[in-house]
Amino acid sequence: MTKGYWVSVYRTISDPERLTAYDKLAGPAVRAAGGRLLAGSGSRVVAHEAGNTHRVVLIEFDSFDQAVAAYDSELYQKALAVLSDSVERDFRIVEGLD
Repeated sequence: MTKGYWVSVYRTISDPERLTAYDKLAGPAVRAAGGRLLAGSGSRVVAHEAGNTHRVVLIEFDSFDQAVAAYDSELYQKALAVLSDSVERDFRIVEGLD
């Protein structure tokens, strides 16, 4: 079974307080769904090409399907509602190779 990953790159953060509130809800939601934070706020980033170093988050799940289910979960959707339009981010769910 291949692992699944959430990859988030934040382009802008217009409301840091709402991002903090999102983090407080998203962390437990991700852990409840079996996710493990591999890189996040405070991680060092070197950006190349069109990349930015504002905030990058990498979360690992045991499977791609588990990663998709975690995003769709009620707990994570509540966190997203708090985040709303306070950030602009590129969020992807990616299937690992092995």
